[in-house]
Amino acid sequence: MEEESEIDPQLADELLSVCRTVVGDELRSITHFTEESVGQIYLRSDLDRTADLIGFAEHERMGFRSQSAYRNTQLGEYQATIRMFEHGFLTRVIAGGHGVWVTTDSMDIDRFEELSTALKSVLGETSKQNK
Repeated sequence: MEEESEIDPQLADELLSVCRTVVGDELRSITHFTEESVGQIYLRSDLDRTADLIGFAEHERMGFRSQSAYRNTQLGEYQATIRMFEHGFLTRVIAGGHGVWVTTDSMDIDRFEELSTALKSVLGETSKQNK
């Protein structure tokens, strides 16, 4: 059964700060997930709370398994997944047992790379601290 995410408030604040700094007003939402739980950290005020977080989480959790499929390739280490939609983009980053997906309005491709790198750094530090 799906549980509401018990995300550390400090981690939530760090993720929100990183996203607001990199993405600015184009930020739509931030959702943290693990294999067992999912929780929304931020939702822009002009958006409806109708997203199926559990359905999204089930799909994005495949990233925990697909990371191993991309190991030892000539492409290098997996960094992030970016999905394009009619009204925006979804960026997923996974590090250790934590994942986060961020939805945004359209923005320059370089900002997606900056966002992914910053999120991976925050999640990586959290994974190290939890060991």
